[in-house]
Amino acid sequence: MGWLAAGDTYEVALVEGRVVARSASTTSARSAVEGKRERTLPAEIRDRPEVVELQRFAEWLDRHAAECLARVDNWMVSSLPVPTGLLAQVWPDEAWQAALRDIVVVGEGPDEVGFLRDADESDGLRVVNLDGETVRLTSRTVTMPHPVLLPDLEELRTFAAELRVVQGVEQIHRTTWHTPGETDGGGADVVTEFAGAEYRSWFHLSSRATSLGYQVSRGSIVHRVRDAGRVYTASVGMSDPYTEDRAWTGGLTWSHGDEDRSLPLREVGPVAWSEGMRMAAALHAGRTVPTDGTE
Repeated sequence: MGWLAAGDTYEVALVEGRVVARSASTTSARSAVEGKRERTLPAEIRDRPEVVELQRFAEWLDRHAAECLARVDNWMVSSLPVPTGLLAQVWPDEAWQAALRDIVVVGEGPDEVGFLRDADESDGLRVVNLDGETVRLTSRTVTMPHPVLLPDLEELRTFAAELRVVQGVEQIHRTTWHTPGETDGGGADVVTEFAGAEYRSWFHLSSRATSLGYQVSRGSIVHRVRDAGRVYTASVGMSDPYTEDRAWTGGLTWSHGDEDRSLPLREVGPVAWSEGMRMAAALHAGRTVPTDGTE
């Protein structure tokens, strides 16, 4: 983006997501200096239309980038099939590309797996496979599997380290939990591994939950996850804000959709299990730690 005149004294531009200004008097010397940027926006131009519009544009770009990341994260967590034509259409957008680049995609064939590097409407997708080769995927749709569903996850992690891959959406390095082979008595419906995390107040606990992207609903922290076409609701209980000065997390349960009945743990799908445990662990990690080091 070029520089815009902001009055007779300054020029402004959007640089790395921030509105910056420089003196317009350096025009003739730009080939050598490119204009010295001001550390902060000068007061006399802060309310100028050019500056206000650039600031609004910067805010829109931030929202757009966050929306792209959220959409790709949803595709990945849900392992939804995504049309390759759609990926090709959004690829030229830098925000979409930052969210999509190097995510692991899987085509229609068992060997069509790789890190996404390019998308084109005429040539399809280009991915780097585990042999280090750049190949084309021409499948009508691809999935971006949740890591718990990737059979070659450790190999992908090793190869990603060699390629110095940095994913915009946390996929291959996402912390995962696998469903246990057996549960107590076969009918257990609650996980207490991360229960009892203490917070200074209900407000601090709810703030921690929302900052992680979860919702607070009817006395629980909830996260809805689509797993193999079914919607699960993972819920972590919270103490009552009206009867307690402090707050604690409760057990972790799962249900179908908005149902109140807790599912037996053996009926929870692998993605729903992993994402529910990830939520409970994150809430536990944010607990108040006593200064004397005791729990």
